[in-house]
Amino acid sequence: MKFKNRVTDMLGVSIPIVQAPMGWIARSPLASAVSNAGAMGIIETSSGELDAIKDEIRKMRELTDKPFGVNIAQAFVRDPGIAQFVIDQGVKFVTTSAGNPTKFTAELKAAGVTVFHVIPTLRGALKAVDAGVDGLIVEGGEGGGFKNPRDVALMVLLPLVRSKVSVPIIAAGGMVCGSSMAAAFALGAEGVQMGTRMVSALESPVHENWKNAIVEADETDTVFLNRHHSPGLRALRTGRSEELERFEGNVMTEFGKDIMDLYFGGKMESAVALTGQVAGRIDSVRPVADIIADASKEFFEVMDQMASRYVAG
Repeated sequence: MKFKNRVTDMLGVSIPIVQAPMGWIARSPLASAVSNAGAMGIIETSSGELDAIKDEIRKMRELTDKPFGVNIAQAFVRDPGIAQFVIDQGVKFVTTSAGNPTKFTAELKAAGVTVFHVIPTLRGALKAVDAGVDGLIVEGGEGGGFKNPRDVALMVLLPLVRSKVSVPIIAAGGMVCGSSMAAAFALGAEGVQMGTRMVSALESPVHENWKNAIVEADETDTVFLNRHHSPGLRALRTGRSEELERFEGNVMTEFGKDIMDLYFGGKMESAVALTGQVAGRIDSVRPVADIIADASKEFFEVMDQMASRYVAG
């Protein structure tokens, strides 16, 4: 069986799975593996290293002939020319996040770019639709990374947003397999975004200590940081993150310190490892191609099983 909906049509992919745009992680080795598997690989810009990003986009075209996209994380990339930078690279799919959807949507769409905006609330969704985005990435608070301090679980947020907008939705937060994908579709999504599952993938560039910590984590082994400031963050539970959980100031003043020692040096107490609650469901480091193929296969199996189990006649 094959997927065919607005997300596959708009993105030009065969499997409506999008890889999350994690800073320093969402680069060509990981993103090309996702695209080559039939899904949508994304190159990040939140690191702010635009010279490196330009090179990563060049590498993508060497590593895959499949579609890929770029994320513009507005709060972290303050270059006013970032949209034109992305357009100049010939990118045709952009996700925008961590900022006002009115800032770049018109410019990107005028250049023929498909734009999906990441939203954590219904209010944000309505604002993005009014700005003219092609679709939304609806992100629940259980996901890893930067969050709205007033987090809402995807199970609540996704059907709420679906009931108020008509644009296609990609669901993010807790997405790890075909059954979670099927649940998201039942609530109104036409695609899913995977973050923590991709951080732990074989092709992910992060240190093995972080991947192994995800594999060993229980479902309760994340903490929500910076709840009284902005942005909030969901991270793996470590001594360092538990210390910051009680930090009264803005955690972002501490976030960037020694982050490379954690990401690529494996020093898990040197910074915070942005990780979602779904770590509790991940039990192995696996190749991207296997993750995506198995999720697709399981999705259709779950849909068939539910139809035969619950639909009479």
